[in-house]
Amino acid sequence: MQGYDKYAYEPFAVTVDLAVLTVRAGTLYVLLVERGQEPYLGHWALPGGFVLPKESAETAARRELAEETGLSNLPGLEGLHLEQLRTYSEPERDPRMRVVSVAFTALLPDPPEPHGGGDAAQARWLPYDAAGPLAFDHDRILADAHERVGARLEYSCLATAFCPPEFTLGELQNIYETVWGVELDRPNFRRKVLATPGFVEPVPGAARLTGGRGKPAALYRAGTATALHPPLLRPSREGRPA
Repeated sequence: MQGYDKYAYEPFAVTVDLAVLTVRAGTLYVLLVERGQEPYLGHWALPGGFVLPKESAETAARRELAEETGLSNLPGLEGLHLEQLRTYSEPERDPRMRVVSVAFTALLPDPPEPHGGGDAAQARWLPYDAAGPLAFDHDRILADAHERVGARLEYSCLATAFCPPEFTLGELQNIYETVWGVELDRPNFRRKVLATPGFVEPVPGAARLTGGRGKPAALYRAGTATALHPPLLRPSREGRPA
């Protein structure tokens, strides 16, 4: 283009970072890698890396996830849903050079154990509350991802992405309680879920024993809806039940 000089601008790199979350036994976990090189050698960080010249950010995110943790190339994870979180562009966020990061978040139900590779010395699922401090500005990215997921649970059917293909309403409630960090009223939660068109669908004739002496709990699967009308709002700060 006439009059444009690409050398007039200081070059910078583009990276991707991934905040991958799951719920295990009532605890929120995040996928982390131990950095195998400087900067921050030996520190925990979110999986990620540099975008190659002919890659899109999402392609780079899937490649880095596979290289550093071995997850996205496992059977059953080919359709892993990645949602772009935001862009992080503070000039001093990386000590090597100006680096702009496109962050993604993803949710996995009952994921396998990761295996470190590429630039990662190891990869591990760690409890969210015990995850920091992380390298770079990854604490901020992880906190933003947690807030985004928590907010989306109110207005979308995202919670079913944490669940196996067939789940009980108690297991679905556990997802909300774990991500939000609150206790919900069971009858009220059940009423709201079943009254929301397309949120869940019953699995005919299917039930599962959930412990105790009660009868088996009915099983459900994700419905066809993508948005919740009305929304399933978090309890207020005064502690009123949802």
